[in-house]
Amino acid sequence: MMKTTASLKPAEVEKKWIVIDAENVVVGRLASFIAMRLRGKHRPDYTPNVDCGDYVVVVNAEKVKFTGRKLDQKVYYRHTGHPGGIKEVTAGRQLAGRFPERVLEKAVERMLPKESPLARKQLTHLRIFNGAEHTHQAQSPEPIAFAEMNAKNVRSQ
Repeated sequence: MMKTTASLKPAEVEKKWIVIDAENVVVGRLASFIAMRLRGKHRPDYTPNVDCGDYVVVVNAEKVKFTGRKLDQKVYYRHTGHPGGIKEVTAGRQLAGRFPERVLEKAVERMLPKESPLARKQLTHLRIFNGAEHTHQAQSPEPIAFAEMNAKNVRSQ
């Protein structure tokens, strides 16, 4: 008897919508959970070359937490494109600034495969909102209680 591996085809994929409340959740733990759901690795029929992940909606992104002294010591770099145009901002200033959702977005982006068209497509299935409200009620997303799973070792701001 020969065993075969079942591979998903793109037409067979059923995507779900999930919503996660990021209040008082550690950034890295949440980002790894989100990256796993975006890729579809939580499914028993996971296929690496097929987009079989879920749509993920994150609310309260500005209320995420860091462990240790990362608020002061973790630095995000970007480049303006001009000579000498490297800019840096700490995690604490980024969270207190104009676009605090970028902290979580960059953490998830860096946990997906690098320079891949499939990873870029999977990242478009992530929606991050700063407040408690989101614009995807019509998709009736299923709430995931992530805050209770990893609530220890959190440094309050």
